[in-house]
Order: sequence, then C-alpha cells, then structure tokens
Amino acid sequence: MASRLGLISPMSFSRRPANASIAHAVALSLPWFSLAGGLCLAQATFAQDTRTVSEPVAPATCTKLTAHLISNKGALNETDESRLDTARIQQAIDSCPARKAVELASDSERNAFLSAPLQLPSGVTLVVDKGVTLFGSRNPRDYDVSPGSCGIVNEKGHGCKAIINGTHAENAGVMGPGTIDGRGGAKLLGAKVSWWDLAQQAKVTNKNQNCPRLLILTRCNNFTLYNITLTNSPNFHVSYNLGNGFTAWGVIIDSPKTARNTDGIDPANSTNVTITHCFIHTGDDQIAIKAGGTVPSTDMSIVHNHFYTGHGMSIGSETDSGANHILVEDLSIDGADNGIRIKSNSSRGGLVEDVKYEDVCIRDTKNPIYMDTNYSASVGKERNKLPTFQNITLHNVHILDGGKITLDGYDPAHRLQMNFDDVTIGGTPKISAVHADFVLGPGPVNFQASGDDVHVTGKPRKKSKGNACASKFVPMPVTP
Repeated sequence: MASRLGLISPMSFSRRPANASIAHAVALSLPWFSLAGGLCLAQATFAQDTRTVSEPVAPATCTKLTAHLISNKGALNETDESRLDTARIQQAIDSCPARKAVELASDSERNAFLSAPLQLPSGVTLVVDKGVTLFGSRNPRDYDVSPGSCGIVNEKGHGCKAIINGTHAENAGVMGPGTIDGRGGAKLLGAKVSWWDLAQQAKVTNKNQNCPRLLILTRCNNFTLYNITLTNSPNFHVSYNLGNGFTAWGVIIDSPKTARNTDGIDPANSTNVTITHCFIHTGDDQIAIKAGGTVPSTDMSIVHNHFYTGHGMSIGSETDSGANHILVEDLSIDGADNGIRIKSNSSRGGLVEDVKYEDVCIRDTKNPIYMDTNYSASVGKERNKLPTFQNITLHNVHILDGGKITLDGYDPAHRLQMNFDDVTIGGTPKISAVHADFVLGPGPVNFQASGDDVHVTGKPRKKSKGNACASKFVPMPVTP
C-alpha cells in the first residue's frame, strides 16, 4: 500500500447522559495526525456512544501463519485459485485462546492468502499484516447457505455466507494493516460473470442477487475493526447486527462507484457504536444505520471520517424500530451522490430523533441534504409504518457548491423537524420542503426553505465565522 493512515497516539472519549444537553457533553481531544500529505486537526466532540472508546491495540499473537501464495498487482495466478488456506486459518482460529490473535504474515515474496468463509469465535482477533492480502474465493459453492444458493439471481436472495462470519463472537476483532479483498469485479470460477455483474442483473430483472459480504457480525458484542483495508466486496463490506459495542477505527473501504450495493459499514439494531478515522469510497451508502424489526439503533458516534463516492451518511431505509442518540461530527463528503441522508417510507418507517450533525463539509454532491420520507426502494404492500424525523440538528455544516436539498415530512401528522445553526450553501441550490418545521439560528443560515405546510422560526445571524473546509478534503488513501 502506497500510503496509510497515521495514528500518532492513543485517545479515548466518553459520552454524556442520553437526555442531557449537548452543551454538557464530555469533550474529546485528539492529536494532530497526517494523511496523504495533508494535516487534519481532530477537534473536540460530543459522543453519543455510552462507552469510553480508545484507540485499539492488537492482541498478542497465538499463531503466526505465513503465506503460500503471491499477489501480483492485486490478483492471484489462475493455477492458485484452488489452493485454499481456509482449513489452516480456521484451525488456527479455533485453537487460539481468548484475548489472542491469529496473524497472517508474508514469507519473502509470498504475500497472499485465499479463503472460503471463516468463522470467528469469541475473544479471537484475526490480524492481516502489512503488505498481506486475504483474498476471498471466487467459487460460489464455497459460500452456499444451501446447495447452489450462492452466485445466482433469484427471488429469495440471502444465499451466501460472508467471507468472515461472527455469531455471538464477543470481544473478537479483525485488524490490519493488511487488506481483505472480496474480488467483486473478478469473474467467478467457471462463469463469465462477476459478483458485481450479478448485482446488476438483479437490478434490471427486479430480483435479488446472491453475493457474499466481506463481514457479517451478528450479536457480536464489543467487536473491533482496526487499521484494516477492505476492498472490492461483492456486496456490503461490513454488516453489524444486534450487537452492543462496535468500534471501527482507521478502516479504509474502497470499492468502485459502479459496484452496486457495496455499502461500507451498516450497523443495524445495535447500540454503542463508534466509527472513527475511516476513509470510505463505495458504490452505495458509506454508512447506513438500519433499524428494522423490533430492536432500535441507538447511541452511535460517527466522528472524524472522510467519504468519497457513494450514497452518503445514511440512516434507514428501515427505521420502524427507531433510531436515536446519533452524532455525526467532523466529516467530509467529497463527490458522493448523497450527503446527509435519512430515508424511509410508509412500509418501514418509524421515529428517528436526536440526531446531530456537527462540523460537516460537503462538495460535488448531487443531494447534499436529503430527508426522504418517501424512499421508493422496496415499498411493501402494507403501508402502516409511517416515518417521523424530529430533533434533527445541523450545526456548522457547509455545502460548497449547491445541489438539491430535499426536506420532506411524510404528512401533517408525521412531520420533519430540523434545526439549522450555522449552515451555509454555496452556488444555487434547489430546495424543496413539505410538512416540516424548521428552527434557524442562532448561527447564520444563508438559504430559505418554503413549501406546502412548512413553518420556519428563529433569527439567525447574518455573518458566519466560516469553516475551514479546504483542509478537510484530503485524498483517498492509495489501496493495493
């Protein structure tokens, strides 16, 4: 890897009580750090995660495995595609004691591992060394949930295991500084299509793809991703579900803009989540906080991150169990389709509240602010779960070059309620709003939102102190 995130010293942060004012939050002080030639000052923040979160440290190694394969410009020789390392990696993981790590290391020019799905147990961390790549198999049969279920397009979907799986794997983790490559754009063995081709076929035929994700983590309390590069996932990169305690620190996620459904990190029905110092370039949501079913998503801190192409910082589309106590702070969004986005509809809607966006810079983004209560994707037949977005606060948010601003409540009884404080938009934005209540100020707001059933109060200042957005837009780190 040509460049890599530099984290200088450990730090930690904690959050204020859930019902306290943000003014009484516990502040976070971060050191200067450098990246790709630019300097960023990590400023004080207010965490919603109830934990005290510190920079992770890799556990001591229980077993060190050396590579048998060679990665040549991010690819393996065709003759090596059957030389799976799955059994020896899994055996090392299964025999590793808690609070220890299995380390994947290079051996001279041998720098690659090839694996079918792996299962992480509690207490064990998988570490991929610098310069080492763990490749996912290109054989769909390796991922089958049932015979022949993976690598096809059908009505059902969900036919594939992930490359790395965890169920009730508490205090486990995946760490770098190496790379995990899902090879989403490479042709499947014995086929003329890639995983991403299947995703596109599913779109045009209105069916479901059966493609593996890089990580699926279910009920994995206190799980850690640290200093790892995740690239070219066939589907979502990271799915974290029904857990309490998830930290992603210094993670680089890199998949092409054209790769469908390659979400970066999706925490769902979980609490106490921190995603920080990450760089995410994808073909779908950089982060999507999901809250379907009966378990809410709550107490999350998304701080000190950089987004590039993708579908933005999203909440939804499933919000029927509720999402609340969420902070997004110190974020740059550069070249995405969407920026700050909350999405739901009448078949999967619920209450989204107490969401704060602080110190956000957005440029070259089609929809910089997108409050969408009529999200069109997958509207169910029953329309009895109506979305309400309230107590949504934007402070010190700056959009450099216009775009489309959508601020839509669902109906007069399920309104959008937002506070804009020091929010500025350059260029000539197109703004639409309906069924909404807006409070402006006390900081400046340089735009007006009007529409059917829209009420605006507040007296914002005319002049802004400005935001040093130029220093926030740093280059995406170079990946293998």
